[in-house]
Amino acid sequence: MNPRGYRCNVVPVRGRVELGALQMEKLLLIDDEADVQYSFRRLFASTELAIHTASGGEEGLKLFAQVRPDIVVSDVRMAGINGLETLRRLRQLDAKVPVILMTAYGTTQTAIEAMKLGAFDYLLKPFDIPKLKALIAAALKASRDMREAVTLQPSLSREDYEVGVVGRSEAMQNVFKLIGQLAGSDATALITGESGTGKELVARAIYHHSRRSAQSFLAINCAALAENLLESELFGHEKGAFTGATSQRIGKFEQCHRGTLFLDEIGDMSPATQTRILRVLQEGTFERVGGNQTVTVDVRVIAATNKLLEKAVTENRFREDLFYRLNVVRLQLPPLRERKEDIRLLVDYFLRKLVGSGPPKAVGSDTLTRLEAYPWPGNVRELENVIRRALVVSKGPTLLPADLPAEIVGKTEVMTTESGMPQGASGAREDVPSLVTLARAMFRQARVDPQLKLIPAVERVLVVEALRETRGNQVHASKLLGITRATLRKRIEKFEIRQELNIG
Repeated sequence: MNPRGYRCNVVPVRGRVELGALQMEKLLLIDDEADVQYSFRRLFASTELAIHTASGGEEGLKLFAQVRPDIVVSDVRMAGINGLETLRRLRQLDAKVPVILMTAYGTTQTAIEAMKLGAFDYLLKPFDIPKLKALIAAALKASRDMREAVTLQPSLSREDYEVGVVGRSEAMQNVFKLIGQLAGSDATALITGESGTGKELVARAIYHHSRRSAQSFLAINCAALAENLLESELFGHEKGAFTGATSQRIGKFEQCHRGTLFLDEIGDMSPATQTRILRVLQEGTFERVGGNQTVTVDVRVIAATNKLLEKAVTENRFREDLFYRLNVVRLQLPPLRERKEDIRLLVDYFLRKLVGSGPPKAVGSDTLTRLEAYPWPGNVRELENVIRRALVVSKGPTLLPADLPAEIVGKTEVMTTESGMPQGASGAREDVPSLVTLARAMFRQARVDPQLKLIPAVERVLVVEALRETRGNQVHASKLLGITRATLRKRIEKFEIRQELNIG
């Protein structure tokens, strides 16, 4: 937005962004009550928001095609086409335009149906004016975000999608190299990394590219089963070996003969089971639980853990000889916070994977900024779950910040030094990743809006949001901003925000 409240119509053309004509933002009101139409015109008379009105669904649909509004506010109960049917048709015409429904006859079923059809929100009459204004402001921002969406370029190959291991960062390229080197070998591999970094996916990639790819691949989580059950799962058991063993059972090692067995969370395995695993790796033989017959197998083992096995070895919680047997080739997976350049590719991958054959989805630039600024303690698995959630709650073809969980929208990453000070505060470094990401996003906006004065605009937003965060308490807001109260009051006067926030 420029200082007068006008906006640039951003039109994507062949992957670039070009400027259309400057125009006011437009609201289409569809309501058969003259009093409501009058109220809207009066409420927004002092703003740079053009109000267009229609008295029914049919008229509203015609006017929609003519004025191409940024948002639509529609009554539910009207003569002719009702609000729900109008919403359905509007979504078919342009799914990027947020539609707010309102009615004096609110029912749970109506609200549910409205949200299922893709309404941006639902408002009851008589409406609270501050709430109405806030909702319309949020819808306008959503409209801008959707029309300025960043469409990720399809830079992944078919094999990337089949295997599911995605990344262009140097750290992931090193992982890919090791996967390739393992392809022509039957060597045991140990995959380490934090929870959610994709260890099983990498194990499947090793299997997919190996000489055993035509044979079976089985995975078992060693931390999910008690010791006796885990041994039965891995090695099988004979009839009568224990209570409930009514018949012979073949274990995973026998099932995987000439194939690949993935042992996840191997660091949680008991010492007794570790001993049996070591024998299989050394000799290729074992006995079923409760049996005496020696079984010989040819199995490639890939193990994974999120624990530090070296530490477990020094503490006598993990066999040293088993560790060296497993650690023939080590693949250390980086956490997502250390390869943020891969986030866009991962978002692209998850959108394609989760949407499937449904309508394609895009991601707003502000949404990507939030995703890239978040530290991702749950790594790639957390990112997938966030995209899955966003697809469920999204009201349009573009994922917006409002579709993200509160902890992502409200939390930015703060990198710290060993002393606990923010990096840059002690002179260690000044390029805090989240701030760099935000700065780059603002520079992109400045390039497409020549009238945008970046520093004053950012300064004003910081002051406004600090006052909102502290409910207008100027002492607390000034501390939050790191300035004196006198400086804050000067900024309030300079940017004329006293009346906007109703502060003294």
